[in-house]
Amino acid sequence: MELSGTGIKLRQLQVFREVIRTGSERLASKLLGVTQPAISQNIRQLEEAVGFALFVREKGKMRPTDQAWELVRSVESAFTGLDRIRGEIEGIKSSDRRSLSIAAPGPFCLRLLPEVVKALRRERVFHGVRVRSANYQEIAEMVHDGRSDIAISRLPIDVRRFDYVPVAKAVNVCLFGKDHRFSKLDIVRVEDLVDEALVDIDPQFSAHQMNVNALRFMGNEPDIAVEYDAHGHDAGFVSAGIGVSITNSVIATEYRHFGLQTRLFEPGASYHYVVLWQRGRALNPSMQRAVQLISDCMQAEGRD
Repeated sequence: MELSGTGIKLRQLQVFREVIRTGSERLASKLLGVTQPAISQNIRQLEEAVGFALFVREKGKMRPTDQAWELVRSVESAFTGLDRIRGEIEGIKSSDRRSLSIAAPGPFCLRLLPEVVKALRRERVFHGVRVRSANYQEIAEMVHDGRSDIAISRLPIDVRRFDYVPVAKAVNVCLFGKDHRFSKLDIVRVEDLVDEALVDIDPQFSAHQMNVNALRFMGNEPDIAVEYDAHGHDAGFVSAGIGVSITNSVIATEYRHFGLQTRLFEPGASYHYVVLWQRGRALNPSMQRAVQLISDCMQAEGRD
């Protein structure tokens, strides 16, 4: 099999991968069950096809070049994907339980998804679960192109591309340490943030608009101690006493083991979390069970 338009054959990449792994053509030949001259020939042909040297040969030893180390990362990733496909095919042929791929924002790996996976394993619904952590835009693309079966995201979503079920509703909250002065308040308002160090999310997110911009509108320059770019990165900084953070109640539930407190924050907003999948895809009973478990676990934790 040849990669289209490159002159590179899959077998050559396989040989290259094993020579890198084993450190020698002799060991690679034993592993692949071919002669050492065949290994050498494949390496030479691959070097001709890519246009640069992959190994420096010194006193009978082969030392990978810098270009070889760059190439092997992509080769390794490609073969890992092929191995996964091979496993999926074998699972389908043997009627074995297939694996499930879930995409979700990082914080859901702290509590929610471990609870869901534990239940799936207990019920023997899937052979294994693959979790992909990303932002909401990346999550949508992962589901759309088939890299993830289902995903946890929030509205709005493109209903032309996805089907979904609602699983939780969230409101804005202020996140702070257990001994913080905010624990005496019922609601934290933007004016309460004056002179408070903030652990603030990147300006592209709406939570930033609700605290930093509101403070500036009041004539107060915010004290941003830490700025982070993905949900879930604030809990550690808040736990360390560096500052307070504005997040939402669903995300904050994932932080319970940090011993942090929350209060409603005003001005606030509502967020609707959903489980989504490719539009028109009929979920098999196992996937339907996974969706139900996500919903059940969210409700059990009071995330709704």
